[in-house]
Order: sequence, then C-alpha cells, then structure tokens
Amino acid sequence: MKKFLKVLAVLLLIIVVYLRIAIYPQLDLISGFSAKSVASGHFIDSRSLETIEKGDNDIDKVDWATNEINDVKKNVTSSVYGLKERKAIYRQGLGATLINNDFDVTKQYKVPQRYSFKNGREYPYGDIEPKDTLFSNIDYTKLEKAIANAFDKKGEKKKQTRSVVVLYKGKLIAEKYAVGFNKNSKILGWSMTKSLTATYFGILQKQGKIDIMKSAPIDEWKNDERSKITINDLLHMNSGLEWEEDYTKISDATKMLFQAEDMTKSQIEKSAKYKPNTHWNYSSGTTNLLSGILRKQFKTHQDYLNFWYSSLIDKIGMNSMIVETDMAGNFVGSSYGWATTRDWAKFGLLYLHKGNWNGEQLFDESWAKYVATPTNTSNGQYGAHFWLNAGGVYHDVPRDMYRCSGFQGQMVFIIPSLDLVVVRMGLSEDFDFNGFLKNVVGSLTIIDDDTYLKESLRKKEKLNRKDTK
Repeated sequence: MKKFLKVLAVLLLIIVVYLRIAIYPQLDLISGFSAKSVASGHFIDSRSLETIEKGDNDIDKVDWATNEINDVKKNVTSSVYGLKERKAIYRQGLGATLINNDFDVTKQYKVPQRYSFKNGREYPYGDIEPKDTLFSNIDYTKLEKAIANAFDKKGEKKKQTRSVVVLYKGKLIAEKYAVGFNKNSKILGWSMTKSLTATYFGILQKQGKIDIMKSAPIDEWKNDERSKITINDLLHMNSGLEWEEDYTKISDATKMLFQAEDMTKSQIEKSAKYKPNTHWNYSSGTTNLLSGILRKQFKTHQDYLNFWYSSLIDKIGMNSMIVETDMAGNFVGSSYGWATTRDWAKFGLLYLHKGNWNGEQLFDESWAKYVATPTNTSNGQYGAHFWLNAGGVYHDVPRDMYRCSGFQGQMVFIIPSLDLVVVRMGLSEDFDFNGFLKNVVGSLTIIDDDTYLKESLRKKEKLNRKDTK
C-alpha cells in the first residue's frame, strides 16, 4: 500500500509540474482571448453570452474560461477556474480593448469622427436596399445551390458558415445567412483587417505623402542592419525579422494580441534573421508595426484616428465597420476589424474597380496591381497584404483571383476576370473553398452579359431580315 501511495504521489507531482510548466502560463492568454471575444461580440454586435460561448469561444481551451458581462460599466471579466482573471472594456468608437491592471479606465480618450453618407443610391454604392437584378448569363438555380451548399444542414456543425454575399458586375446577386445572423450582423474579419491596413499606404501614396520604397521610419533600426528594411518589405511580409505566428501556444503573435500595451512595438523589438526581401514570413506584428508607421504620418492622434474612416471606411459607405484599438490607442490593423458581410463585400468591390468608388479614385490603379503581384519569396501565394491564387492554390478558380483572408475562414475573394466578388464569413477553416468558388463561378456562363445582348440583337435583326423577304 505504501508503495502504491508513493507511486501515486510521484504521478500527482508530475501532473502538477506539467500543469505549472505547460498549462498555467497559457491561462493568461485563454482568459484574455475570452474576455476580448465576449466584450467585442456583445457590445459591437449585441450577441448574448450564450451565443458567444457556444460559437465564437467554442475553441480548444478557450471554453475553459468563465465570463461575466457588466452592461452598466461595459466590461467583461474572464478567468479560468478562478485563475488569471482578465478584463476587456468597451468604449464607443474604439470597440473592445483588453486591458491590464495598470490601465487607467478613468482617463479621457479620443474617438474617430465618423460620417455616414446617404446618397440615395442602391447598395453597394449607396444606402438604399438593392432591387433584384437578373443577368442572362447566370444560371440562378446553380448559384442558389452553390450558396446553399456552403452552409451546414440542420444538426450539422462542420462548415459553420455564417454568411455569404456575391456581387457580380457591381450588383448583389446572392446573399444568405445562418440562423441568428442577418445583413446587419457585424462579424470580425480577423486578418482580413491586414488588407485594410495596407490600403492606407496606397491612399497616402496617391496623395504624395509617402514613398513605400524608402526605409521604414523606425528610430530603433537606424543604427543596425534593420535600417535597410523598407515599407515595401513590410507590406510584402519580407522584412527578414524574427517572428513566430502560432496561435496554438504562447508565441510572438499571442503575446502581442493578449498581453502587449502597444502592439506596434512587438515587431520593432525583433532582431533581423535574414536580409530584407529574401525570406517571406507571415507576421501580424508586421501589420501592427505598419499601423504605427501610419500614426507617425499625422501631427495628432485625432488625425490618425479620423484618417482610417474618412479616407476609406466611411468614404465607401462601410458605415458598420469598426477597427478596435490597443491600450496605447493604435488601431489593431492585424486582426480587429468588424463589419457586416455586405460592407466587407464593398471593400472587395473597391479593389475590383482598382480603387475607384462612385467616380472617385481613392488609390491609383497601379496599387491594385501591386497588392496582387506575388512577392518573390512566397511561391505565388502572397502579394502585399493580400493572398493570391497565382500559384493555383484554388485550382478550379481563375489565377487572377486574390483575397483578404482571416482566421476561421473569413474571406473576401476578388476575381477581376469575372467581375466578381464573393464573401464568406464563418467559424471554421474546414471548408472546401475551392469547391465553393468552383460552383459559384460555374453558375456563370463563359459569355458575358454585354456579348449576350449583342448576339441577341444580331439574331433579332437576322430574323427581321428574313421576315421582310
């Protein structure tokens, strides 16, 4: 019996040591993720705690957390079995921010000035509900089936698609939502926000206010090999800096998102591992560094906050969108952009039209080509903060397709050769995107609508000539 108790004690000791070394350090990240997720989902999209815990937080280990919402103080506290309590606060205009014990919640803060333009035009170019538009070259039965197949059947939980929107030739031709979601539901785009962040450099470049080929304006890099890193290298994720983007453990990315006060500094502090433009490495830290570079372009913090909305988001009527900030007041450009599915589609349409919106050129046409051109170290998979199909990742989809892409399968697909934008929002990447797009594209006949009309007129004229003989 004594021998058994000794063995049992040793086993318990091993378990305790394992939990202390392997699990305990993760609790801070688990409760942090949960607090932030609940605060954003509840205060931005009015989701219930039950909905968030069963959906957004239904992730390995995150569901260990216990969450409490305070609607009066507009905050959320989360802990794991009473350990490592974390708090996220909500501030109108800035969204939810995960805070630490040093954060002064009584301190005044600035918010972006927003403008909601109502031009009386139909969606997607205006604020009026669109009328049904029928194109002669679309097989609507096939299209409806393709969209329906993107969603789980009753009782299933695999595809976990929340919404799909399809724009063709600037018209809404398909739209579907899962139970509990609708056209007004705001959904987190995660890393799709990276594409948004990059776009501001295209806007500033058109305005003649920045040169992306110049060295990044980082004081900490001026006296070492990092001084050779350009903004162009950062946009291509080609800086050569150290960075670990792993969300299954404590990594550079998770420490930045769930512990850092100023997320723009996380990548700055990393040393050079390779020469610039020689090794591609995906990094959320790089995008938040770029957000910090954007902030340096303005004289005041207020100007920085306003610019993100006045120059792009509100300019194209993405009035539902909110980009959340960190404790230091920086937009978390890597991950925290929320918008309705329709508004995410507007962003795709802006790129489909090469920066032109209602006749106004927000960025040069060359910028759309720039972001969709493969960086030389990504095997055709990545451009400038956009993912590409140049390497044929989706083999049944045109190679000119490029996309904004986010965690859990948030996607804005832009297909210039087909004048098509497809948006899918969900909770799972276990989804056949190639098959989905193949079926959507397959609902379009090869002939475009203008050609169809011309041929119809020719046939009609031919028949008229026969009738006159």
